[in-house]
Amino acid sequence: MSKPTGPLVGKRIIDLTQVISGPMSTMLLADQGADVIKVESPSGDSLRLMGPKHNGLTAVFFSCNRNKRSIVLDLASDEGKETLRDLIATADVLVQNFRPGAIDRMGFSERAVREIKPDIVYVSVSGFGKTGPYSSQRVYDPVIQALSGLTDIQYDRETGDPRMINFVIADKITALMTAQAVTAALVARAETGEGQAVDLSMLDSVVSTIWPHGMIGLTYEEQEFDIRAAQNPMDSIFPTKDGRHVTASCVTDSEWEGICKSLDRPDWIEDERFNNAFNRTVNGEERKKLMAEEIARFNSEDILDRFEQYQAPAAPLVNRMELMKNAQVQASETITTDYYEGFGNVRQPRPAAKFSVTPSEIRSAAPQFGEHSASILKDLGYSDQRIAELVNSGALICADTSGS
Repeated sequence: MSKPTGPLVGKRIIDLTQVISGPMSTMLLADQGADVIKVESPSGDSLRLMGPKHNGLTAVFFSCNRNKRSIVLDLASDEGKETLRDLIATADVLVQNFRPGAIDRMGFSERAVREIKPDIVYVSVSGFGKTGPYSSQRVYDPVIQALSGLTDIQYDRETGDPRMINFVIADKITALMTAQAVTAALVARAETGEGQAVDLSMLDSVVSTIWPHGMIGLTYEEQEFDIRAAQNPMDSIFPTKDGRHVTASCVTDSEWEGICKSLDRPDWIEDERFNNAFNRTVNGEERKKLMAEEIARFNSEDILDRFEQYQAPAAPLVNRMELMKNAQVQASETITTDYYEGFGNVRQPRPAAKFSVTPSEIRSAAPQFGEHSASILKDLGYSDQRIAELVNSGALICADTSGS
């Protein structure tokens, strides 16, 4: 692992999370230079089992845990708990995503942790928060999509049936919210010298994210309305003459004018159904149908050239296997390819935020199970003999003794 260079260099994060929302949040912080120590139980993060493995790691685990160090502790044992306490004493942040109450029963409530490190930032991520009828239930991404109203926003316009987004969006929204909250709490601590508790739920994170566009019918209580009656269609996908697909959309009048000129339909510019943003929204389905009929007359490259000529927002629909070859993705260096021993060349999206002075970077592969157990404890001053005792007692698993 190369020396970190990001804006969070010098900050240590104890990562007690698993699956996606927690691990992705701490991965973002690790990209930005934080020393993230992933603490796993002897059964391991279940994300290690989700999908085919390469060099012992699944792709999704790799992408949510790069740049981290791994230690495996049995927190049901007194020795495992004592070792975690020693780690906490060196940390700036602790992040956990157990169901409410579980971490308290393990002996690592906020109060207990703050007795070890008074100024720590103590972060709890859960599905629904600490209170309410759902608070103690198990939760995965589809449950949050269902309860947040997201499936209603995604409804099928032909049948009216609700639909799921076809990837784990709720976990990833929560990860972004968590990473931002951690950095904000660290800024506050730098000003005040005090740590604090930060609680996030997946439900709150998703609702707050979809609200500005997806919930406009609920914002003004005196003007409440069903958003479905006036929702601007986001699924503006249009087939072209050559069997490809493009998207084209607009917000401003000038963008709409560009679309009209691109399609040789200048008569639509002043058409009362479409001559301002409100009318284009109310008549969105009709507008989309008419656009589809015109776009179908063109090959994809030809219509995209025309949209560019008239400055109308548009793009080809790129499938996942085409992404690496897309000119913009290549020019932006959005995807990096690095060689890792045991993995070969590995593709990862580079850290999205570019820092001019303290650049983020991908420094290392995701850790093997217990890969850094011994080295982490040696950094704390543990002797080889003491590490061997912990391994023999079952409180600690090291990579070279776990068989992984």
